[in-house]
Amino acid sequence: MNSKTSYIPKPIYWLFTLTLFIGAFAVRMIDIDDLPLDFHPTRQLFSALKARGMYYESIAPNIPEWQRDMAVQQWKTQITLEPEFLEYLTVIAYTQRGEADLALPRIITAIIWVISGTFLFLAARRLVSPDGALLTASFYLYLPYSVYASRSFQPDPLMVAFIAAFIWALAGWSDEKKWKWAILAGLFGGLATLMKVIAAFFIAGAALLTVLQKMSLKKAFNNVQVWGIATLALLPTLAYYVNGLAFSGGTSQNYSGRFFPDLLISPSFYLRWGLNLDEVIGYLGIALALLGLLLFPKKKNGIVYGLWGGYILYGLIFNYHFSTHDYYQMPFIPVAALSLAPLGEMISGTLRSRLSTGVIPRFIFVATWTLALLGAAWTIRADLRATDYRPLAQSYREVGDLLRGEGKTVALSEDYGYRLNYWGWLNNTVWPSAGDLWYQEKRGDPQNFTQVFNKHAKDRSFFIITDFNEWEAQEDLHEYLTANYPLYTEGEGYLIFDLR
Repeated sequence: MNSKTSYIPKPIYWLFTLTLFIGAFAVRMIDIDDLPLDFHPTRQLFSALKARGMYYESIAPNIPEWQRDMAVQQWKTQITLEPEFLEYLTVIAYTQRGEADLALPRIITAIIWVISGTFLFLAARRLVSPDGALLTASFYLYLPYSVYASRSFQPDPLMVAFIAAFIWALAGWSDEKKWKWAILAGLFGGLATLMKVIAAFFIAGAALLTVLQKMSLKKAFNNVQVWGIATLALLPTLAYYVNGLAFSGGTSQNYSGRFFPDLLISPSFYLRWGLNLDEVIGYLGIALALLGLLLFPKKKNGIVYGLWGGYILYGLIFNYHFSTHDYYQMPFIPVAALSLAPLGEMISGTLRSRLSTGVIPRFIFVATWTLALLGAAWTIRADLRATDYRPLAQSYREVGDLLRGEGKTVALSEDYGYRLNYWGWLNNTVWPSAGDLWYQEKRGDPQNFTQVFNKHAKDRSFFIITDFNEWEAQEDLHEYLTANYPLYTEGEGYLIFDLR
């Protein structure tokens, strides 16, 4: 284990690596100009509304005053979950492009994810071997969920990217104990946690076990570099949240309602955890990652064991969203990828010992690996091109053109009405989904249908339906509207009831 040379000749190895990364970016650009509805659109449109408002407030030229005012209002009424770092990068891109093109932020996150793959690749080379690094990078970059997630307009891809960079820097510090690695590890760890505070579980877990693997607790406590890593990792997020509590008070509510103690003894929680892991990694990938974890070089396994421990603790504490939102598994992707590195070295080591190092075995090795990546890329391409979301934008525009200025509206619409907000330029009260009603009941705030209707639809002029799955699921609403209010109009993808 931990061979310093690859089974593939050095020039071919680096050419293959370069091709692997170029292909990873290319596959992420497939259908990139489609509407961002292919991956957790609620979270993407949340950021899209913010970025458009920032852009329209002071930069966008030749915008009607009512649109500028609405865009700014839609931005400022959104809660602040995390620092709006990606939104500000997007505004810069909008300024260069001259329009609010939703492909731009997705290109930005895709580029950052692919770049972060180089950090994870270099970390695996240092911790395991060159061929182990190839397997790590291949999994990290070509896992289907990785492709979909890495081109989404939300802070999670940036968080994952900084976790990958932190792993690289921490691996360097573990080997060399130099200040440059300590500073880099602290900076990347701090940026990851600043993007989303949940990264702290992975940063703290990996750092703690790595330090304790190299020195005693007493020596660690007296080590200036250890304190440097901890300080740099904690300060940005601590400053951000202290500032939020002191001056706005908003951040105190951001992570409420995410832990339910009774879920810890509920079998369904662990079942949903497993199902989400299957959705993101796949059961085979999980099994192989666990096997790789057991085979990791003992002198260097503190990082990977710490990452796994942080992941498990993270899942237990953020248990509600962890079991209901599959993208909460996203930070586990670099952990699983790194865990696979020993298997890559095992395969190449077996070939090296049992076969000759001639041209034909090496060619077959590279060709097989290439075919596997091409197969993954083709599957991803087919999935990305399977649905064209562009026509939906016109449907939402029609609703907005029909009702804008005609009175207040309530909407049973996808993504909490964000689609109507963004493409319809229409503000509305959001009718809760069946899942939202269940969540309210779980939090101890159950309400009957009459209470819900009076709360959301009172004094509204129109009731918009665009989410027909929810329309069929909510029988009380379906029966009440059709029995008591006339259908104002209908079109492709929407119904509008007149509440007047």
